[in-house]
Amino acid sequence: METTKNTNVMVTTADPSALGLFGLAMVTLVASSQKLGWTEGVALIIPWAIFLGGFAQLMACIMDAKKNNVFGATAFGGYAFFWFSVALTWLIQNGVFGEKLQGMADSKQLGFAFIGYLIFTLFMTIAAVETNKVLFGIFVLIDFLFIGLALSSFDIVYHFTHLLAGWSEFLIALLSFYGAAANVLNRHFGREFLPLGKPLGIFKK
Repeated sequence: METTKNTNVMVTTADPSALGLFGLAMVTLVASSQKLGWTEGVALIIPWAIFLGGFAQLMACIMDAKKNNVFGATAFGGYAFFWFSVALTWLIQNGVFGEKLQGMADSKQLGFAFIGYLIFTLFMTIAAVETNKVLFGIFVLIDFLFIGLALSSFDIVYHFTHLLAGWSEFLIALLSFYGAAANVLNRHFGREFLPLGKPLGIFKK
């Protein structure tokens, strides 16, 4: 009589939160500098949008998917493709793909895209309530970023809403740098080196 032995192999995947947050921090820091008037143009923001905003967060998305983390995979994946799209938008607006396509660009279409991402971010913010306070704060700031981006795209109180987007983006960068550092150092030292703050406990007890 033959007996069959089953062997279970556990594959451990590192938490990609630090990588994803670092990518978010870098791209929002560089992008906010242009919105706030500290730098000019988007030519040298595009590489950071593609590689840090796009690929770094996409890698974090794939790693979170392997960990069966629906929230992390959806968040990092959603914003990765946002930055890929933004980079392509800037290329179109600057005539890289020809004057005809550039001339057809309607910034109000971006406004609708930003509204879509605001809706996405709002329900992700609800989910972030039960992660940690730093991540929740980042999502709240992303809400304000998309409010500013959407309204400024429709030329509604442009100066104020453009600055709202810029300052929100800059604060996202600072908080994301902190979140990335906390995720690395806390795991590296095996203790709470930098506090992230406990979940608010509104929807889960």
